[in-house]
Amino acid sequence: MTEQNNSPENASTAGQQAGPNFAIQRIFLKDISFETPMGVEAFTKQYKPAIQQDLNVQVNKLDEAAHEVVLLLTITAKIESRTVFLVEVKQAGIFTIAGFDGIQLSQIINTACPQILFPYAREAIDGILNRGGFPPLMLAPINFDAVFAQAIEQARKQAESAKTEAAPTTESSVN
Repeated sequence: MTEQNNSPENASTAGQQAGPNFAIQRIFLKDISFETPMGVEAFTKQYKPAIQQDLNVQVNKLDEAAHEVVLLLTITAKIESRTVFLVEVKQAGIFTIAGFDGIQLSQIINTACPQILFPYAREAIDGILNRGGFPPLMLAPINFDAVFAQAIEQARKQAESAKTEAAPTTESSVN
């Protein structure tokens, strides 16, 4: 029995626990909302709505390694200026993320986790639209790495802009 406990599999498992660790604990639908403000009138018009998609990521640190990551996805369909339907989905997951710091941790939370959650949210949206009498939306995949890189670049530009704007103010107050 002692020899089995010291097998290479157990040794590699122990080594993995000491290094960086990323694992899915649970994926769940936290909240879903569906509205059809136009009611029956939505089905009497030619169906070619303009679709607006908004997404956001919320994070709740549960303990030292566990994080709840929530992908908030809001889809609004409009014909002319009137809302045909509005779907809001909060697709969540509990992830073990250990051994990562700073930008690496932020990147995992904002790219890897939403990438895992997105197909579940897309399926929930298509299902609720089908039950509401609308065709599936078939949302295109999102490149969360590109979205994250864009957010980092935008934050960097805002920080530079703030420094540039603050510098003349400081100099003028000294004079």
